[in-house]
Amino acid sequence: MTLSLPSRTTHVLLDLDGTLTDSAPGIIASLRTGFTNAGFDVPSDDVLRTFVGPPLGASMTGIGLSDVDATAVIAAYRSDFEVHGMFDNSVIPGMPEALAEVREAGLTLLVATAKPEHYARQIVEHFGLDGYLEGGLDGVHGAAAESAGLVQGKEVVVERAVAHAVALGADVAQVVMVGDREHDVHAAAHHGVPTVGVTWGYAAPGELETAGAAAIATTPEELRKLLTS
Repeated sequence: MTLSLPSRTTHVLLDLDGTLTDSAPGIIASLRTGFTNAGFDVPSDDVLRTFVGPPLGASMTGIGLSDVDATAVIAAYRSDFEVHGMFDNSVIPGMPEALAEVREAGLTLLVATAKPEHYARQIVEHFGLDGYLEGGLDGVHGAAAESAGLVQGKEVVVERAVAHAVALGADVAQVVMVGDREHDVHAAAHHGVPTVGVTWGYAAPGELETAGAAAIATTPEELRKLLTS
């Protein structure tokens, strides 16, 4: 069942990879290095692109790696990502302006990402996005660092972000998720929160609609209008 957007949105949970930033170049490059250094064949770029957004452990096991092998690849990936890949990344054009206007309209913004929280906070700070968030970096909710055998799904992150919004005075019925992949939509729906899907991220054609996104934005300006109308 597709959830509907509230008549008035007060709190917004923002995905990071593919929604606020184009992080694919650095992630894919570090994944190539990770597979190589761990002694495995490197999947195609099309496959690696599907890794951007969801928890890494789930993506690794999804292509058939055992927990032990996936953990080895993730460790090698992170060694490269921390040095090279993390900031091979850029803010989506038009997004800072949209965030500023949404904030000026009185909405509260938080980040909810499946990326490990310690990475997410560094990226948000590096690009100056913390200035748009309630509480600055305290408004960034990410996953606990996971191995293949301990996958913290997006549902857990959204649960914490929703709890933060409620602590700030939100009615859950007025909270909206913004994301670019089906797992954003499903995780938010698990908590009764509708999602605005954005098309500039990494979803396959039709993925967001099939997942049940309440609305689709093709530009940051369209997103602003959907959140503030």
